[in-house]
Amino acid sequence: MNDYISRKRENLKIRIYENEAEVGHASADLATQFINEVIERQGCANLILATGASQFKLLEALQNRKIDWEKITVFHLDEYLGISEEHPASFRKYLKERILEIVQPKEYYLIEGDTGNIGEMIKRYEKLLNEHPIDVACIGIGENGHIAFNDPPVANFNDPHLVKTVELDHACRLQQLNEGWFPSIEEVPTKAITLTIPAIMKCKAIICTVPGNRKSEAVYNTVYGPMETSCPASILRTHLETTLILDRFSASKIHQFPN
Repeated sequence: MNDYISRKRENLKIRIYENEAEVGHASADLATQFINEVIERQGCANLILATGASQFKLLEALQNRKIDWEKITVFHLDEYLGISEEHPASFRKYLKERILEIVQPKEYYLIEGDTGNIGEMIKRYEKLLNEHPIDVACIGIGENGHIAFNDPPVANFNDPHLVKTVELDHACRLQQLNEGWFPSIEEVPTKAITLTIPAIMKCKAIICTVPGNRKSEAVYNTVYGPMETSCPASILRTHLETTLILDRFSASKIHQFPN
């Protein structure tokens, strides 16, 4: 593994690498370690995978790791409300094409954003999450500090639900546009289905992969800002096994600070 700078803030472990490629490999290595330890201990593992441009290198690297995918059940974090799996921006499409159809895990359960009965689908997904306690979650952080689609206006550290529908704020929608998923801001959905913050915090180990200069402000607020829903990712500092993996660009605002 490439050399990295190590930091810690409260419970949050931080690794800073040189570039996005190193971040992807480091996240894949750590995920592989956790997954294989869980499989050795209990015979199977439950995994959450995130989507978005920040996860490209991680998912690419995971395809080449020694993992017994036939013993893994995969979930994901969120999906736009009302778009089909064939839509270019669908997170179901993203995960199938970038990892699931390649590694072929034992099972995968995806959030159906276009189902005819959203309430029943949410209940079913919550039931599946309760039946499959998540061992490892690979997540990212949005430019507004969100984790999954828990944007600041809707984030709730004490949410009673595991899955819910949410309104997406403008900063979140603008990020989706700028990453090239939609041709115009008008076409970015205004609503989504997401795992809640408590659902994420229940995961036994969290690997948070956040490359790129566009995330530097969110990273600073995650690490050094107040722990409040104005930066939902700040709650990760309370988790007992979370590693934040950055490159020198996303870490540019925290690199000069002491532990």
